Amino acid sequence: MDTNLKRTGNMDSFLDILKSLRWQDVADILIVAFVIYRVIQIIQGTRAVQMLVGIAFLIIVYFGARELELLTLYWLLGTFLSSIFLIIIIIFQSDIRRALTQFGQSPFAKSYAETLQAMDEIVNAAVYMAEHGIGSLIVIERETGLKDYLESGHHIDAKLSKELLVSLFLTKSPLHDGAVVISRDKIATAGCIMPLTRNPYISKQLGTRHRAAIGLSEETDAVVVVVSEETRQISLVQHGAIIRDLDKTALRSRLDTLFVPKEYQTQLLWKNWLSRL
Repeated sequence: MDTNLKRTGNMDSFLDILKSLRWQDVADILIVAFVIYRVIQIIQGTRAVQMLVGIAFLIIVYFGARELELLTLYWLLGTFLSSIFLIIIIIFQSDIRRALTQFGQSPFAKSYAETLQAMDEIVNAAVYMAEHGIGSLIVIERETGLKDYLESGHHIDAKLSKELLVSLFLTKSPLHDGAVVISRDKIATAGCIMPLTRNPYISKQLGTRHRAAIGLSEETDAVVVVVSEETRQISLVQHGAIIRDLDKTALRSRLDTLFVPKEYQTQLLWKNWLSRL
């Protein structure tokens, strides 16, 4: 009986809170949540994270020293933490400047801008390797995860760049025979072994790299860029279909169509046009 009364009382209290909730309160919570999300997004992967962890540790020690009556330690930490806001501004001045610059940007626009940059690096690398007869197999991950295939390669997790891509496929590189996997606009792994297609109707002119590209695209939704060492042709493979002999413009156009929404491409074209006026 008492338990039921408690539950009823808790439910009534919860309903009272909901009734007293204004739209301004909801907006307030959402804005604060968005601000915290953007701050975490901006500092993620930077040295600011480690510094914040260190400051949080000092605060915990400060309260622990007070409870345990460690007077000297408590006084030292209290003196230090009394100027914590000034210390944070001094230590994080470059991060704060960068955060203020990025804060007004749309996270989606930033993501698309990074994707466009990634496409630039892939296209430029493919064109360079085609001109110099460097064979390559570049896999671009989409919705289907490639974890099973990543395990066969070497973890890299590096910023995507033309120079790094080319160096991975040079014949002197121990990883040049495998595939490089691009995930979230970064080079995730290199030297990956991909499954060969079992399609008997594939042209016999296609070598191991092309067969591996087709085999992977038959099992996943990944997009694969292949550069032939012998013919110096660039091919694009998706869903088991291969488009061969692409030039720089054609390759870039197809990658943009696959990875960048048309609305953002149009927006970017207008922005570039206006900047020239």
